[in-house]
Amino acid sequence: MAGIVSFGVHIPVYRLTRAAIGQSWESRGPQGERAVANYDEDSLTMAVAAARNCLKRAVGSKVGAVYFATTTAPYLEKQSAALIAAVLSLAEDTQTLDFTNSLRCGTGALGAAINAVNSGAVDTVLVCAADMRVFAPKSAQEMTSGDGAVAFLIGKADLIAEIEWFDSYSDEIQDVWRIEGEKFLRTAEERFVQDLGYARVVRNAASKSLKKHAAAPDTFAKFCSNFTDPKSIGRLSAKLGFNPETQLQAELNQSIGDTGAAMSLMNLAQALENVTPSQSILVASYGNGCDVISIRATDKLASLLAIRKVADQVAQKIMVSSYNKYLIWRGLIEVAQTPRPPLVERQPTPPAQWREIKGELVLNGTKCKECGTAQYPPQRVCMSCKVKDKMDRYNFSQVPAKVTTFSHDYIMETLDSPVTTTVVDFEGGGRMICDMTDRDIKEVVVGMDLEMTFRKLYTVGGIHNYWWKCTPVRK
Repeated sequence: MAGIVSFGVHIPVYRLTRAAIGQSWESRGPQGERAVANYDEDSLTMAVAAARNCLKRAVGSKVGAVYFATTTAPYLEKQSAALIAAVLSLAEDTQTLDFTNSLRCGTGALGAAINAVNSGAVDTVLVCAADMRVFAPKSAQEMTSGDGAVAFLIGKADLIAEIEWFDSYSDEIQDVWRIEGEKFLRTAEERFVQDLGYARVVRNAASKSLKKHAAAPDTFAKFCSNFTDPKSIGRLSAKLGFNPETQLQAELNQSIGDTGAAMSLMNLAQALENVTPSQSILVASYGNGCDVISIRATDKLASLLAIRKVADQVAQKIMVSSYNKYLIWRGLIEVAQTPRPPLVERQPTPPAQWREIKGELVLNGTKCKECGTAQYPPQRVCMSCKVKDKMDRYNFSQVPAKVTTFSHDYIMETLDSPVTTTVVDFEGGGRMICDMTDRDIKEVVVGMDLEMTFRKLYTVGGIHNYWWKCTPVRK
């Protein structure tokens, strides 16, 4: 039977307190913080980051399919899963599918992956879920939402957790929605959403599922769901028979906010880091119905590599300096440009992007077959032994690196001044110049440990231009 081989989470390093949002509108904000994706992040780049963390924990695993779930895809018509597969340098015969239009599409993609593996259609599926939803300024949802991503590798071998059951229930209700051409999500009246939406649907689905499988709430170590109001989810879990104090996995609600399609699965990821082998987790994922999933941890969970743990990512943060900066990053307000010659972004073209898939998009360089020296950018002649045309393609995206030199440019136009231009030296050879992101400029020094991160450079002519930046190494 299908189960979880590995998982990974990406939580943006930036945070904005809900109190700061409230103060901007001369009101009191609720307790907690929300995770804020950097201006160069979107749902796709966050999904790539989560997927890379997931695959680091499952070294050597072959991915047969990539399923991407989000309500905020970078393109309304263009598959994102194929781009994720290309960035991860997966095989050409990797199946790719997108899931969207529902907060439940994350667990929907997980269910499809389970069915695909159980049927034998593919051996493994990489399920990525990410969201960066935008609510209207001053709304309650703006305060309680957040940005983030999660990835699960589903397979049959070397399972850290087994899928005991997956039940799905549909329900039609107009509670949260967005139509084409609108930037902000709309929501119905708060009590209607909480009581007749979330509480009614999840209680009904979870109760039926527990009864169907003759399972008692006290047999589960953790209960995960995707509603951010602590009182509502506490009352619901208690009515279902769970102990909110010990069984409810909901810390992310306060520390990073509601991450949309990724929320239920991010809570599941944190629960997997908090349970021991043989313990079970129940997930109830709401969104025009409810998916109810039972997961039981195996003995292999204890040996899973502790890479980018959820708790570590929650703890490592940089506070956004102001609410206005968040609004600028999301394009909700325009600011005056510096009175200098405009920075002209080169128009990406489909042919040029296609030609660079195996080079720039994947961050490939070369490695000499004779002396083993790695070189970036790709070379025909080895800089060490001078041999010609004896190179293998070599991927630099996972290679450790250090700052050789850098500059902070306060003149160049950017949404996150200054631009930190960095000369990066890779371990084993290879050098490149790129921007540094997610950094505290006071902490940038020569010799700082770096890693590469996939980001969005700019959007011109309706085309997103993605490439790589460096970022300080974090746990």
